[in-house]
Amino acid sequence: MDPITWSDFERVELRVGTIVSVEDFPEARKPAYKIKADFGSEIGLKQSSAQITTLYTKEELVGRQIIGVVNFPTKQIGPFRSEFLVTGLYRDDKAVVLAVPDKPVPNGSRLA
Repeated sequence: MDPITWSDFERVELRVGTIVSVEDFPEARKPAYKIKADFGSEIGLKQSSAQITTLYTKEELVGRQIIGVVNFPTKQIGPFRSEFLVTGLYRDDKAVVLAVPDKPVPNGSRLA
């Protein structure tokens, strides 16, 4: 693993957002959802594709807070433009568990 500097880490915008909508993404190569999240007044609404269908239903995701990387360039995934990276952790079975705050915080809060 290559070490990074503190200034490298400071450049990564890890922010909290609340999921406002979730749709199926049938065009994706691997099962995924299209997610829209509200990252507060400074950043606004952003959309992403997330391969989290194994552990989460669309209904249980709406209203949940997540941590996203909001300063990656937009990535084209088939017909969809992903604007942030949903963060999570892989289990042994390769299912993704979302990285989330354990208490509510304002949308747009930066990871400290």
